[in-house]
Amino acid sequence: MAAITSYSKEQLIALQKELSAEYEAFKARNLVLDMSRGKPAGSQLDVTNGVLDALESYITEDGLDARNYGVLDGIPEAKKLFSDLLNIPKEKIIIGGNSSLNLMYDTMVRLMLFGTQGNTPWSKLPVVKFLCPSPGYDRHFAICEDLGIEMITIPMKEDGPDMELVEDLVANDASIKGIWCVPLYSNPQGVCYSDDVVARLATMKTAADDFRIFWDNAYGVHHIYGEKKLADIFELTEKAGNANRVYYFFSTSKITFPGAGVSLIASSESNVAEIKKHMGVQTIGHDKLNQLRTVHYFQNAEGVRVHMKKLAEELKPKFDIVLKTLDKELEGTGLATWTKPLGGYFVAIDTYEGCAKETVALAKAAGVTMTGAGATFPYKKDLHDRNIRIAPTYPTAEELQIAMDLFCVCVKLAGVNKLLENK
Repeated sequence: MAAITSYSKEQLIALQKELSAEYEAFKARNLVLDMSRGKPAGSQLDVTNGVLDALESYITEDGLDARNYGVLDGIPEAKKLFSDLLNIPKEKIIIGGNSSLNLMYDTMVRLMLFGTQGNTPWSKLPVVKFLCPSPGYDRHFAICEDLGIEMITIPMKEDGPDMELVEDLVANDASIKGIWCVPLYSNPQGVCYSDDVVARLATMKTAADDFRIFWDNAYGVHHIYGEKKLADIFELTEKAGNANRVYYFFSTSKITFPGAGVSLIASSESNVAEIKKHMGVQTIGHDKLNQLRTVHYFQNAEGVRVHMKKLAEELKPKFDIVLKTLDKELEGTGLATWTKPLGGYFVAIDTYEGCAKETVALAKAAGVTMTGAGATFPYKKDLHDRNIRIAPTYPTAEELQIAMDLFCVCVKLAGVNKLLENK
């Protein structure tokens, strides 16, 4: 069958009529389905319910009563769990509350207010810029926007951000102070950074002495179809003499419960000391009972890996639905391309140029709420109006199939409408 993009005007009009009828049939069903965020479904959360009863004792291994004050940077057994899981030395780790996003925001605010390693606080500079690989995570971009940090869009390639552009920019502009990275199963495309990309990020020359990589390894253990591993960013930066360059973030929010997970920030020992100095004013410590409960539930790093295999069994059928439906309905049409991630939480699709906003609007009008078009770019500006993030985790399998069937109709209808505009 010829691609729809090559249809004659008469063929497009006929197809538009057919698709409009399908679309109206979906609207008549009065659907109310939410695919706007990467939330776990109740059935996924149920897999972890054992954590609620896992607290065997409130005394830590070094004799601390976890019900009381103390331990600013996290209990030792929590540090050991994440150290073993992520291959990060314990002395580099600070345990936070339930949200790594909270740690990222706090880290950025500290840099704005106090600077780092003797450098000028960013808020006292005339302009501060951040590199934003895109499509990317909307909440990263929201932090920059909230703090008045200028964002520079960096195109994403199949193995990570466009490093030639990154290297050129950071070498010649001292106002560029950092880059956001989701290095494994990136949000939303599921890109895994290659060893070469990680090495170049670690070793590249920067005009700013206080250039920082915000390494958000949110999906570092979220394998579904196969397991990918990252090069060791800490090892590479230390060898290059750039030990202070990385702030590494991780959490169990999509491993246990989003509302009651455990997060961490890891960095050089010098950066950790700096962070703890300010944390000591901000808080007396995070929820140690939750840290202890999480450790008792998993026992060790292998316990986390076994648990993640159970979650993969929960998620794989949903990703199968998304990918099989896209293949069936859109392959060969010329109206869309999409990623096929091995893990993570999302699938990214690029519609025919100029059609993402209409596609999302059509879906919403028929009862399926998607992530807003443009949300995966700084300032919500997708210059080509193409990218849409599909979040398949929250609906049931039955709901997801309905949503994807409707979504594909919307992609085609928006595409045909655009083609007819151009005839």
